[in-house]
Amino acid sequence: MSETTDQLPTDIEALQALVAAARAERDAAIAKCDAAIIERDQALSQMDRLQHLLRQLQRAQFGRRSEKLDPEQLQLAIEDIEQAIAGDEAVQDRKDTAGARQRAERRRASRGALPAHLPHIDVTIAPEDTNCPCCRTPLHVIGEETSRRLDVVPAQFRVIVTHRPKYACRACTDGVVQAPAPERLIKGGLPTEAMVAHVLVAKFAWHLPLYRQAQMLLAQGIDIKRSVLAFWVGYAGAELRPLWLRLREIILTANKIAVDETTAPVLDPGRGRTKKGFFWAIARDDRPWGGADPPAVAYTYAPGRGAVHALKLLDGYRGIVQCDGYTVYKTIADTAPDAAITLAFCWAHLRRRFFDVVQDGPAPIASEALERIAALYAIEKTIRGRSADERRAIRQERSKPLVLALKAWFEQQLTRVSGKATIAEHIRYALNHWVGLMRFLDDGRIELDTNIVERSIRPLILNRKNALFAGHDEGAENWACIASLIETCKLCGVEPQAYLTDVLTRLVNLWPASRLDELMPWAWSAEQAKSLAA
Repeated sequence: MSETTDQLPTDIEALQALVAAARAERDAAIAKCDAAIIERDQALSQMDRLQHLLRQLQRAQFGRRSEKLDPEQLQLAIEDIEQAIAGDEAVQDRKDTAGARQRAERRRASRGALPAHLPHIDVTIAPEDTNCPCCRTPLHVIGEETSRRLDVVPAQFRVIVTHRPKYACRACTDGVVQAPAPERLIKGGLPTEAMVAHVLVAKFAWHLPLYRQAQMLLAQGIDIKRSVLAFWVGYAGAELRPLWLRLREIILTANKIAVDETTAPVLDPGRGRTKKGFFWAIARDDRPWGGADPPAVAYTYAPGRGAVHALKLLDGYRGIVQCDGYTVYKTIADTAPDAAITLAFCWAHLRRRFFDVVQDGPAPIASEALERIAALYAIEKTIRGRSADERRAIRQERSKPLVLALKAWFEQQLTRVSGKATIAEHIRYALNHWVGLMRFLDDGRIELDTNIVERSIRPLILNRKNALFAGHDEGAENWACIASLIETCKLCGVEPQAYLTDVLTRLVNLWPASRLDELMPWAWSAEQAKSLAA
């Protein structure tokens, strides 16, 4: 008889207990194995989704031009994948309560804190019976668990009924006393200034065309036609126009500005189609070198892109203009009296030329150019936020040798490639603009690119996609006016709805023109902060 057999108990009840324990251990091992298999399958499923996402990202970044995804389309694809993953988790949570608790703990640990300024509504959930289940003595609180969730109260429209009582004297018949009616943006109209500000922000900050806003209002039982909303926007634009013009004047007093332009399709009724107008943007942002002036941007509509419009835009300006290589800017600098305008060209535009070449296939010269330009950006990243003098000193020490070497390398490569090749065209572009490209080395206030103004143009492009075109030249001017104030609010961290509500109210109550500077977004924000602190 084996040693194992000798160790088994001879008692039947003991043997049965041993078998039961072995079965329980086996069942626990099987359950553990099944749980591991489920977890593995979930991990494999999620990995497949992530690999699919990675392939999309790779195609967007490195695929052929015809296969590349638009960044906004890519974001939609990412959202769909994230939603699908969340849907799978929801199904698993219903099937596996223990796993659901673990996932809930992970979410709780990584979700972050909600903003402290939001209203907090306390809800206490107490047991139905607070007596001891044994002796029925009232229980006392020994602690509590708290949880916080983000809630929303849908936008609520309301009607403000203004009463102005009339007072008269019983003893005599002379005179009736009544408080004066408050000024309104639209006399005899329905909207308050807050309602008009809501429409402006929805259209120009969040890119909701007026016909969609009309549909959203109708869903709440408010029938206001798109044409009426357009009337409100036009009225507000006329009221805000002096503020917009003053904003542009202030930006043009800066020592350095960035300038760019983008197309603005405008309806041309006489020809029954749209014509191509342009939004010109001028931006000021001294934050990268610690300047004291707040950031701002102003748009101007012009029916063309020619030098006459650019000259009008920058009439009287003296300082540094950061821009791309568009020949109109050179014309402005050449015609400015006493060399009042200095051009600093954008390295991002140069880099984009070589990047486009790389996207079309293997291009060793373009790839090396990108690597050399990337080295300049790496240095810029280390000096962002430092003073202008510090930035200049570091650029002279570290960036200047790279720039000089890049120019020599460009000249060498130009002798090796065909003069008609695309890469030769891009190298000549660089060399023809070299003086302006080198300007950042000698002035710490100058940025390497014009990204500040390019970022400010993106909202115009989003509105253009949703609205398709402006209905008239004056409508495009209104667009430029209101968008300038809203985008400057964003740059200054000011909430546009509150700002426009208050500013429109002040303007219709005859705010003096001599004090328009107090209504600039940065000044208004400082005033609000001071009022809250008082």
